[in-house]
Formats: sequence, C-alpha cells, structure tokens
Amino acid sequence: MNVLTLYDDLKNGNRRALAKAITLVESTNPKHKEQATELLNLVTSNKRESFIRVGISGVPGAGKSTFIEAFGNFVVSQGHKVAVLAVDPSSPISGGSILGDKTRMMELAINENAFIRPSPSSGNLGGVARKTRETIQLCEAAGFDVIFVETVGVGQSEIAVSEMTDFFLILLIAGIGDELQGIKKGIIEMADLILINKADGENKVQAEITRKDYLNALHYTQPKYFEWKTDVLTISALRKKGIETVWEKIKEFKNTLGDKFYINRKKQESKWLWENIKNEFISELQNLKDTNLKIQEIEKNLSQISIREATKQILNIYKKESL
Repeated sequence: MNVLTLYDDLKNGNRRALAKAITLVESTNPKHKEQATELLNLVTSNKRESFIRVGISGVPGAGKSTFIEAFGNFVVSQGHKVAVLAVDPSSPISGGSILGDKTRMMELAINENAFIRPSPSSGNLGGVARKTRETIQLCEAAGFDVIFVETVGVGQSEIAVSEMTDFFLILLIAGIGDELQGIKKGIIEMADLILINKADGENKVQAEITRKDYLNALHYTQPKYFEWKTDVLTISALRKKGIETVWEKIKEFKNTLGDKFYINRKKQESKWLWENIKNEFISELQNLKDTNLKIQEIEKNLSQISIREATKQILNIYKKESL
C-alpha cells in the first residue's frame, strides 16, 4: 500500500480511501501498524478539525439508530458532511459482532454526504473501540465536519466516549417503568443534553412527564460546565419532530463555551496520549508473557505470593528485558 497515495485520496474526500484508511488503523498486523503511523502523522501535520464531535448514548430500545438517521439527514441538509462511527457490542464468547448499523440507517447510508462505519467494540471500555479516536481524525481529514460516535448503551463506562467528543447526548424513552431508574448520577452529569424520544401519539403525555422528572433530577447533579445548563427535550425521531431544535442546542453549546470548546479538545488529546501509552505498555507486557517462562511461572504460583509482589516481580522482569 502506498501511504502517500492513500493520504492524497483521503484528503480529497474519497470514501473508498477513507474506508481503507480506517481498516489500516484498526489492523493489528505489525506492517500495517507502521503504515498507519505514517498515515496518521500526515493527517496530524495537516490537521483539519471538525465543526463538532457528538457522542450519542441511550437505553436499549430508545431508538438511537432512528434518531441518528433523522438527525444526520437534517445536519446534511444544513450543508455539513456527517460521519457516523457506530460501535457494535462484541460477543464475550465468540468475539464476533453483528455490525448491522448500515441496515438500520438505510437512507443515511446512501447519502453521498454521509459516511457510516460500524466497528466492533472488541470488549473495550464503554463499547468504544480503541481506534475510535484515530478514526475520528481520518473522517475529519476526509472533510466530514460533523462526527457522531454512537455507543453500545448507558453505563458508567460511557465516560470513554464523553472524553473523545465535544458534546454528549443521552437518548431515553418514557413508559418503561421507573422513569428515573436509568439515571446514574455520573452519566447524567456527563450529559450536555437529554432527549426523551418517541414523544408521539399516546406516549406524548408520558414523555412530557418524564421530561419534567429528569429536569427536577438535574437539580441534584453538579453541572459539567459553569457556562452551560443541561436541558431535557422531547422529540420523535420517527416523525422527525424536534430534530431541528437539537441541532440549534448543539450550535448554542459551541458558541456559549467559546474558547473553552477548543481548550477541552487539547485536554482530551493529552489524556488520549497517556491512555495510549498505557494500552501499548499492557500490550507489550502481554506479548512478553507469551514468551517469558519466569512470568508464566509467577502467574501459576499466585496462591503462594501476593498480587502486589507478583506485580513487582513482573515489572522488574520487563525492565530487564527492555534494557
């Protein structure tokens, strides 16, 4: 693969090149890793940042795919190019993933100004693939200026996606029993906007009641930003009601934060650096374990030494091997 040719095609907005570039950065092949690093260096040195990166999460059955399709088509109609990075849960048994997001967003999938990339979570925290941040960079390099990152579902590990996007949106529904059961304080504090979906027909009244319940609950949480107050809106993604208001809220958020919006991105990059170092370090240790008999022996004898002592011994072996 000629990396320079791939990069030229990528920055010219070639969708096929973008798909190939993402496959390259997701590969675990050592040669591909070298090529991916070369490509990402080119992308970074000629950085093209997006208008907004939006994290989207929600309870099962909240209609995330329906919302993303309706919202994505609306944003495209406003003159933007939208990339959807939809992370599918991987099976803990087989390691496989359905990757069916394109089939759930048929209209958006064929829009020439939209790009949908499903990828397996591979068991990573929050259902967010380790390579998602790099994929965001590639999409931006290809000219996609609005990036959606859809996560597997609501859980405390959703902090992973909130730390790689500018705006974090939670999608909920009414009429599922205890309306506040879905609230976990840490998640709600991360949300920049909460949407109650399926607010149509007979469910409209219940959705409004749920909206008020969540607004009241927000009084007991600590604001994420001094400048921004998290709101709760009712929408109907299926009937495309309230979609325009969501986009107006996102633009208002960016304007309200001002310089802090870009300062937050810099902080995220710094955090990403150390997360990447940690992941690479763990990967090196695991590779060493496969070939080092001393480490294998320590692992077998954990009933005889403490975990703390075992950790110390393994790190000492790693240090000696690294010299």
